[in-house]
Order: sequence, then C-alpha cells, then structure tokens
Amino acid sequence: MTTAIIFIFIAGYLLIAMENWTKVNKAAVALLMAVLSWTLYYMGCGASAESVSAFTKALGETSEILFFLLGAMVIVEVVDTNGGFDFVREKLVSKSKVGLLWKLTLITFFLSAVLDNMTTAIIMVMIIDKLTSDRKDKLFYASMVILSANSGGAFSPIGDVTTIMLWVKGNISTFGVIRSLLIPSLVSVLIPAAILSFLLKGRLEISPRPHEAGTGAKVGITRKEKITVFCIGVGGLLFVPVFRFMTGLPPFMGIMLILAILWVVTEFIFKERKYKDIPSAELPDVSALMHKIDLCTILFFLGILTTVAALSETGILKSAGAFLDRTSGGNPYIVTAAIGFLSAVVDNVPLVASCMGMYDVIPSGAGAELYGIDGKFWELLAYSGGIGGSMLIIGSAAGVVVMGLQKISFGWYLKHFSWIACIGYLAGILAYWILDITQIPGQ
Repeated sequence: MTTAIIFIFIAGYLLIAMENWTKVNKAAVALLMAVLSWTLYYMGCGASAESVSAFTKALGETSEILFFLLGAMVIVEVVDTNGGFDFVREKLVSKSKVGLLWKLTLITFFLSAVLDNMTTAIIMVMIIDKLTSDRKDKLFYASMVILSANSGGAFSPIGDVTTIMLWVKGNISTFGVIRSLLIPSLVSVLIPAAILSFLLKGRLEISPRPHEAGTGAKVGITRKEKITVFCIGVGGLLFVPVFRFMTGLPPFMGIMLILAILWVVTEFIFKERKYKDIPSAELPDVSALMHKIDLCTILFFLGILTTVAALSETGILKSAGAFLDRTSGGNPYIVTAAIGFLSAVVDNVPLVASCMGMYDVIPSGAGAELYGIDGKFWELLAYSGGIGGSMLIIGSAAGVVVMGLQKISFGWYLKHFSWIACIGYLAGILAYWILDITQIPGQ
C-alpha cells in the first residue's frame, strides 16, 4: 500500500512539473492523486474508525486553507476591478529607470505581503506596460516583480500559500514570522535591486500616465468609492491576523468576515441612483465577480494537500524527515536551503506540505528551538519555499503568470536573472543566520 501511494505521488508530481509539455491541467492530476491515494489507504487499512478519522482531520485542515484562499482571492478581485489599486499606479510614476526599479521593488514587496504573490505580480506587470516601451527594460522590471512578489509573501503569514499553510496549522505565529523573516526577505530583494541598478541607466522612453495604467471599473466608479473599497479590502486583509489573535478563531473566519463586509458595502454602492440603468451583470460587485475566481487553483491545492495527508498517514514522511536529519547532521540551514533550490524546479506547495508532514510541532523541551512554534526550521522553510522558486521563472506561480504576460523565455530568465535571484536568496539566508547568532538568549 505505502509503495503504491509513493509511486502515485511521484508520478503525479512529475506530471504536474511537466504541465507545459503534457498540456494536462495540474488540478486534474492533483485530484486524481488524492482520490487514488486515499482509496489505496482505505483498502490497506480498511474503513476503520481510525482511517475515517484521519481523512476527516486531513479534509478539515485542508478546508481551512482553501476557504482562506478563496475569500482572499474574491476580496482582491473586487478591489482590483473597482480601481482600488489605481493609487498604487500613481505612486510608481518616475522619470528615471533606476527610480522606477526601486519604487517597483519596494511597492511590490510590501503589497505582496498583503495580497497573494501571483495577484500582485499581475497588477505590477500591467502597470509596467504603461510606464515604459523598452522591451529589455520591461523584461528586467518583470523579473524583479517576480522576485519581489515572492520575497514579500515569504515574511507575511498571509502573503504566500506556503506561509498560509504554516500559519494556519500553527507552525508559525503572525508576529514571530514577521520579526524573523522581514529583514532576510528584504535583503533578498535589495541586493538584486542594487545589482540591477547598474544595468538600468538613463531616463524612461515614454512619459508615465498613471490614469491609463489600469483596468479599474467600467462603470464610472468615483474616487471616494475606490478609496472605500480599497480600505475595506486591503485594510481587512491586514486585520485578519489581529482577528485571529483577538478571537482565537481560524484565519478563514476573519477572511469571511471581511468578505461579508465588502460584499454588503458594494451592494449599497451599486444600488445608488447613478447605477440604476446599468445591468447588474456589468456591475463590479462581489456576486458579479465570483465567476472570475480561479477555481482550478483551489482544486489543485485540494488535491495536493489531501494527497500529502494520505502520504503522511503512511508514516513515510516521518521516515524521510529522520533520514534528512541524519544526512544533514540536524542542520536546518542545509535542509531548507536545498528545499529552496528544489522549489525552483518543482511546485513549492507539495514540497512545503511534505516537509510539514515530516516533523511534528514540539511545544517545549528538546527540539523546540528547531521544531517548536516559530522554530528555526519552520521559519527557514517559509523563507526557502517562498523565495527559492524565484531562481527559475517556472519555479513559482508569480513567475509562470509573468512569463505568459510578458512573453519571457525560460532561457532569457536563466541567463540574465537567475544568478541575480540566487545571490539574493543566499544573501537572505545569510542575513537570517547573522540575526540568529547575534540574538540575545531568552529574547
């Protein structure tokens, strides 16, 4: 049984990694993996109370992550469609190439900490198209967007799928991961930005026109309404960790609270007299935008996370963790750094999910420094899983979507930007190590 489940996981993993060649949607493969894995597990163990309980627990933990992602995706879509990010576009106006680079880097970095990295990358790449016409500059800017979006998501509990997974399951805390990973994540983009500053010289070829930069709403949304939607959506996302801290409820409950408030507010906005003659299907409120949500991504995560849960139930992940401990001498830097390089080739979600199944969270005592809440292993895993994929353009969701939008070839990115991203990745790990060894004991 265990051997068969491992084979299904490896075969499915390869098909997911080769999606561009097989043309088979990775969501379909992930769902097939999940059903086959749990079918084999039930056939091997029988539909006992223990196996049913294991599946119910796995489904419950996975559902928390999926509902969180679903709510966040809807909120971001509503804010974007209603022109809420027009203010971001206005702040990016610059006359010099280097000036635009640094604004783009920092705004993408911090915006990605609130939004997901893929959505942030899409928004920023759309803006780049309106701010410069030079093809070479666009490629460098777009590459920097990929790195900044992934790095910004790594230090925030809600900025990347992998950190959301670690946060929801209690491996990391809100303030713990921000405190430990903010500086390393920032280093991972500042050094590459400094390197690119020597490659981008001169002034931009066209005058920036921020009012043309985005899609916005098509029904004449006023500036006041844009500000309202932006404050509720983005401010609400920032409030979710506070909500969890105050109530103790799962994070997806906070997301649903913000979604409900945004839904009610937009319903009232579009019931005003000036919108009476516009068909309801064309109004950018929550109900009209539901069809835009990428359900394939949600189903992919459902398949992957439940497959990894089945693999974990067999005990193979614990054995793999023990093997890594022996071969690395228990050094978390070696293990997580390798995971970061591997995530540049394969999807980071199953990688991180597998690593989470290898070790238990240790509340206190021996091993808590590494595997306790906010332990070094979990923090480095969040960093490596989130940023490592930037070293290849196919290594992250942000990279893949930018690759399609800007028509960046794998070879160009590998030749011109992979080495820059690698330097940033390693510099961030070094920054974490320096902060770790200089930390005052007990602080």
